[in-house]
Amino acid sequence: MSGYVSDAVIRRLPGYYRHLRELEAAGVRQISSQELGRRMQLTPSQIRQDINCFGGFGRQGYGYTVSDLKEHIGDILGLSQPHRVIILGAGNIGGAVANYPTFAREGFQTQAVFDIDEEKIGTNVGGAEVLPMTALEEYLKEHTADIAVLAVPAREAQTALDRLYIGGVRAVWNFAPTDLNHPEDMIVVNVHLSDSLQILSYRMAHRRTE
Repeated sequence: MSGYVSDAVIRRLPGYYRHLRELEAAGVRQISSQELGRRMQLTPSQIRQDINCFGGFGRQGYGYTVSDLKEHIGDILGLSQPHRVIILGAGNIGGAVANYPTFAREGFQTQAVFDIDEEKIGTNVGGAEVLPMTALEEYLKEHTADIAVLAVPAREAQTALDRLYIGGVRAVWNFAPTDLNHPEDMIVVNVHLSDSLQILSYRMAHRRTE
């Protein structure tokens, strides 16, 4: 594997994994870069360049073994080991994340959900108990959380992130509609839903004008 892999390649890896998983489920054993490229709307050369960033997994004239390549990409994505997840916010977004079945199949196990709503505390969301937000620090003293999902209002997000950092959490999936300040040793991936919708709106508008 080379020392540097571009963000563009990294963003394509989940697509490779998803398509290969579908192919494996369909009983496909071998696939060429041409066939995989057609599925993913990429050129064969792009497929080969991306995969070669992590070593040579195919054979010329033979293509790729679907199950082996899926396993290799899963390892690259860190899916070969389970990830313990906590969710801050038991509302619509937090509940959707907790209940999304694919996450559990890929090793993202929701251990606990936190909320300030007394009516939600003590209930079950996606198989995890909803705990009071005030119990977060005590929980993190006794349990390890690999990833925290931040699904709280924007005004509460920075404080929540600071509490997570103090508690030892170093990876955050942020759904709060705000950009957060975080230390260099903390990984934060932002999911701004309105941004995606606005990009779609832009493309629709400019397609009409073009």
